[in-house]
Amino acid sequence: MEALKNNILKNQVPKHVAIIMDGNGRWAKLKNKPRVFGHKNGVNSVRETIEACGEIGVKYLTLYAFSTENWKRPKLEVKTLMALLVSSLKKELKILQKNNIKLNTIGNLHDLPESAQKELTEVIDKTKNNTALTLTLALSYGSRDEIVNVIRNISKKVVNNKLQLEEIDENIINNHLYTFSLPNVDFLIRTSGEKRISNFLLWQIAYAELYFTNTLWPDFKKENLFNAILEYQNRERRFGKTSEQIIKINE
Repeated sequence: MEALKNNILKNQVPKHVAIIMDGNGRWAKLKNKPRVFGHKNGVNSVRETIEACGEIGVKYLTLYAFSTENWKRPKLEVKTLMALLVSSLKKELKILQKNNIKLNTIGNLHDLPESAQKELTEVIDKTKNNTALTLTLALSYGSRDEIVNVIRNISKKVVNNKLQLEEIDENIINNHLYTFSLPNVDFLIRTSGEKRISNFLLWQIAYAELYFTNTLWPDFKKENLFNAILEYQNRERRFGKTSEQIIKINE
């Protein structure tokens, strides 16, 4: 695995990686276990992915941990997921501090149980000065919901004469997103073989490279992340320009 990591060009590592962590339930079903078993094992993949990102210099990692649609799942599963979130935060705080990782969250956090909100607030506060990597958990998050909130908030400012219509541009919209403090996503990964975005960071991934793997999330380890990054580095990111223009810029 070291040889694999050494093939990664440190000056071409994506600044912001986002991951749709999919396949916990199917992984558990293949082992004749309840879905919760898959979620618990998925925590190990989260840990390995965070460590791998830190090792190669990724500065921002955003994980789709719980969507607004996930509230529709069976109550026992939702309750277990929330309990797992709290216990994981308690266990991982030392690791976050040791590795200089800052915790951040996006989404409708007020929908979360009080215990989860409390633990999140504490860990966010204790890690706020860390600088190596910003880990963002998308919790009770939905991109369309986020965009609706942006429109409402900007509209209120226009109505109250705090903002003029002519002033509204991409920067204004960016500043009203949950992710206002984060750069746009460079690389989006989805596990489990599904090839959908599932209402995740729709605005922020406008120019992201997309990577889909059949690997189920509990089986996604450091080497999987490294292989994904190598695939990213083999692509040409043009942002609407021609290949010739990109070559001139990089000369």
